[in-house]
Amino acid sequence: MAIAYIGYGSNQGDRLANIQSALSAIFERGIGTVLRKSRNYESAPVQGGGPGKFINGAVEVMTDLEPTDLLHALQRIEADLGRTSGKGEKLPRLIDLDILIYDSNILKAGDLTVPHPELPNRLFVLRPLNDIKPDLFHPLLQKTVSELLEAAPAHVRSQEIGEL
Repeated sequence: MAIAYIGYGSNQGDRLANIQSALSAIFERGIGTVLRKSRNYESAPVQGGGPGKFINGAVEVMTDLEPTDLLHALQRIEADLGRTSGKGEKLPRLIDLDILIYDSNILKAGDLTVPHPELPNRLFVLRPLNDIKPDLFHPLLQKTVSELLEAAPAHVRSQEIGEL
């Protein structure tokens, strides 16, 4: 069994329903068990992402899947819920699911990089992770999530984010 931290977001349609459907699918499809869920936060899209604010958050999931299998399972949920994909493009998202941290693994395999390379640069990722587990250790940066949040550069701290 492994513990994975998965970030979620939606900025199209019924955002809360999209998120609930995705999180329910994690359990219903046998991908894993959601152990903890953060509060939801609303933020402006980063680097494009189309119109509409995002609702973001994170979950702690216990899973039997290896990291790449987990990625593919999450991508199937995204596709089944209607996400259109453009490789590398920042498009509007019905649902977006990202593996943020997977146990203490450091991994680069195809489309998957763990820990997520943008984690320390995104307040909408750091705050939800801090809700779930402030002492979660980032294996590459050798800091906890709460330390990353405290030390976040000004451009990260100034990101507009509101709790729902």
